Amino acid sequence: MDQEIEKNQAKSEIHDEILLAALKLFAEKGYFNTSLTDIVEAADIKATNVLYQHFKNKQMIASVLYENIFDSLNVSVDDIRRRNQKSSDQLRGIVDLMFRLTDEASHVMQFLLILKVDEFLPEHKPTLGTAAFIKIIKIIQAGMKAGEIRTMDPTLCYSYFFGIINHTLQLVLSGSLDKNADAYLSATWLTAWNAIAKK
Repeated sequence: MDQEIEKNQAKSEIHDEILLAALKLFAEKGYFNTSLTDIVEAADIKATNVLYQHFKNKQMIASVLYENIFDSLNVSVDDIRRRNQKSSDQLRGIVDLMFRLTDEASHVMQFLLILKVDEFLPEHKPTLGTAAFIKIIKIIQAGMKAGEIRTMDPTLCYSYFFGIINHTLQLVLSGSLDKNADAYLSATWLTAWNAIAKK
C-alpha cells in the first residue's frame, strides 16, 4: 500500500515537472521552438519515453497547461468576486492579481498575454470564451447597471480597460519597461479605470 502511494506521488511529481519545464520553455522560446527533447532535459527526466507515459505529444502538454492556468484564474476570479461587492473593487482585485502574477509567475503571464495560443491550440476556446473572462464581462455589466461604468458594449468596455492593463504587462514581460510590474500598478489602474468609469 505504501509503495503504491509512493509510486503515485513520484508519477505526479514527474507530471508536474514536465508541465513546469514546458511552461518555462514555451514562455522563453515559444511553443514552436520548443521540442520534446528540450522539455525532457529541462524537466530532468531520464528519457523521452518517460514523458510519453504522461503526455502523448507536445500539444497535449500545452492543452493541460492551458486548462490548468484558466481553471486557476477562474477560481481566483470567483474568490475576488466573493470578497468584493462593487464592480470597481472586483476589477481592481483582478488587476492586482495580474500584476502580482507578472512579478511572481511571469511564465504564466507570458502564456496568457504573449503566446498566440490559438496557433497551437486551435480547438480550445478563445480567451474571451473561458469561464474566467465570461465572469469578468459579467462584472463589467454589473458595474454598468450600478452606474459605476459607462454604458457601452461590454466587450468593447473590456477591450478599453484590459487593453491598457495587458499592454502594460506585455511591456514589462518583454523587458521594454525596466521595473517590476508593481511599480506601474497605480498609474495603470487609474488610466484603465478612467477609460471606462462613469464620470
